Amino acid sequence: MAHTLTHSGLSVDTQLANFVKTQLLPGTQLSEQQFWQSFAHIVQTLTPQNKALLAKREQLQQQIDEYHQANKTWDSAKYQAFLQQIGYLVPEPAHFNIETENVEPEVALTAGPQLVVPVSNARFALNAANARWGSLYDALYGTDVLSEDDGAEKGTTYNPVRGFKVMAYARQFLDKALPLENGSHIESTNYSIVEGALSITLRDSSHTTLKNPEQLIGYQGEAQNPSAILLKNNGLHVELQIDHHHPIGQADKAGLKDVALEAALTTIMDCEDSVAAVDAQDKVQVYQNWLGLMQGNLVESFKKGDKTIERALQNDRHYTALNGSNVTLKGRSMMFVRNVGHLMTNPAITDIYGQPVFEGIMDAMFTATAALHDLNKQTGIKNTSAQSINIVKPKMHGPEEVAFTNTLFSMVEQALNLPKNTLKMGIMDEERRTSVNLKACIHAAKERVVFINTGFLDRTGDEIHTSMHAGVVLPKAAIKAQPWIKAYEDRNVDTGLACGLSQKAQIGKGMWPMPDKMALMMEQKLAHPQSGANTAWVPSPTAATLHAMHYHDVNVFAEQKSIEQREIASLTDLLTPPLMAEPESLTKEDIQSELENNAQGILGYVVRWIDQGIGCSKVPDINHIGLMEDRATLRISSQHMANWLHHGVCTQAQIESVMAKMAKVVDGQNEHDAAYQPMANNEQSLKTSIAYQAALALVLEGANQPSGYTEPLLHSYRLKYKA
Repeated sequence: MAHTLTHSGLSVDTQLANFVKTQLLPGTQLSEQQFWQSFAHIVQTLTPQNKALLAKREQLQQQIDEYHQANKTWDSAKYQAFLQQIGYLVPEPAHFNIETENVEPEVALTAGPQLVVPVSNARFALNAANARWGSLYDALYGTDVLSEDDGAEKGTTYNPVRGFKVMAYARQFLDKALPLENGSHIESTNYSIVEGALSITLRDSSHTTLKNPEQLIGYQGEAQNPSAILLKNNGLHVELQIDHHHPIGQADKAGLKDVALEAALTTIMDCEDSVAAVDAQDKVQVYQNWLGLMQGNLVESFKKGDKTIERALQNDRHYTALNGSNVTLKGRSMMFVRNVGHLMTNPAITDIYGQPVFEGIMDAMFTATAALHDLNKQTGIKNTSAQSINIVKPKMHGPEEVAFTNTLFSMVEQALNLPKNTLKMGIMDEERRTSVNLKACIHAAKERVVFINTGFLDRTGDEIHTSMHAGVVLPKAAIKAQPWIKAYEDRNVDTGLACGLSQKAQIGKGMWPMPDKMALMMEQKLAHPQSGANTAWVPSPTAATLHAMHYHDVNVFAEQKSIEQREIASLTDLLTPPLMAEPESLTKEDIQSELENNAQGILGYVVRWIDQGIGCSKVPDINHIGLMEDRATLRISSQHMANWLHHGVCTQAQIESVMAKMAKVVDGQNEHDAAYQPMANNEQSLKTSIAYQAALALVLEGANQPSGYTEPLLHSYRLKYKA
């Protein structure tokens, strides 16, 4: 039984209460009494509204289920009229532009990659925060972007053949991003600053300069003999690092030892889908790390071989401008924090009725209080340059829920004595009711919104759940080719631009799921800036460095201007569920293959969530390709199996058989993990493995889970495991 303290009628777990008293509040000018009184008032005021919004979700879903049970043939006009009638589809507001002020420059004025990282893991959080700058040489050398043919293997020691390939690729990138008046960077033998311009000596001893002289920003060292040259293209900085004595620089004609790219301009420090936080102990870990990032003093030590390495936040970077003044650039990514949605409660705090409080309300108060440490800073490592606290709010269903978050943020501002609209809002367009009402959602937060994005994974999970009774959904791979996906991706950008988000807020695109397939990412992810998105998610600092090159290829703000001229994507397409016309055409082999693929992904993720408290991990798929999995991918797979079970494509016995078979596969894939507990040693262990039972429940009970979310079951089984 957890020990608790009472504050303003709330029962607070002692671990959390002590964290507030000894770590969160000192240095904020807030007393313990003020903090808890304000929080208790917010909880008391907003809990009934939160409950009513969740009840409305259930009521609308029930009406949609009944509609599909009564209407077996698809009629899009009839369906849209029905959605309007029940208030699922709301009238669109008249034309408006967002009015958000004090927006971070990284959010409004620059286009570049975005990382999302579990803030519960200090090492990952620090790596992500420090991914504002990345080594292009390291990113190319260590990934599959460059082939290992012709003697260019990675190996365990430095391979000069591969090194030469890296240098050649980097020079080709420089030619595109920072073209020369004559010749090519490939021919360069010296870089220096002469009379305020970049002077490049070429192989034939001739001199050239930049085609666009304004791309030169500054340097480090002496102008004639710089150690670094700072350049800029499409708003992103590039740093040429020169050192003739460095092992890499020695092998380069111009002494170029590396090219550093400005990469992850922004990072989302996540308290939600990539985190397994079910109680006070977990929440303290999450809040402690976020607080350390906001105070600028988070440090993590870890062993690498026989060395102990210490990670801390990077300092800013300093250069000499061409006029001799100082140029300072941020050394770190601008950090958002992603709070949890409106659904879950957490037993860390219970209200006057003994009910656990809504975790979303808790997150808003706690993460904003931690950010006061950053707001109050005059010097040192600072996150905000606009005196704002940037919070991404996921899983909101429609404009009423956005308005509720707006109210919550206002109350937190009052509690913390902050100016109106200090708390900025990121609206994740990942639920169907938000997608179809996106303009109204943005309008509900028009003074706060700094971010919208498409999250294909959660959105697909919600698509399947909403249309659970409409029919059999297509196999997962085929869903991606359906018209609703393109309409969803395009309409999000169309709506964002129509509401004036260009150069005022971020329009984002989703995650690249294969962290080891960087060559494929370089081919495919160029589509994101081309789509008019000024940010897109990547799974690692290395991926951020590589994806940054796409924003040198594409001027996103110019793309947005041309996209503004097109017609908005079709609402009819957006509202057409991805159903099979002839489910009976599925062969036994098709069904088995799809079930195994889903089951393996579910088990591979859930076993780490339940047994080890890992909320985001690289899980090998059925073909042993590592995929980034979090609760959003889990939601698709579990809802997909639940749909096929509901419509009789498969039986419960079949699902149980497939899950048992795949548990053995997952056990095999994890045999080198010392902390791993096998699920399928024998029939008895399948019954006693809490992780296995959780995975099974996610499918068998999937059709009845609220909005198809995985959190309620994951939390209850993880708490059972921890007990």
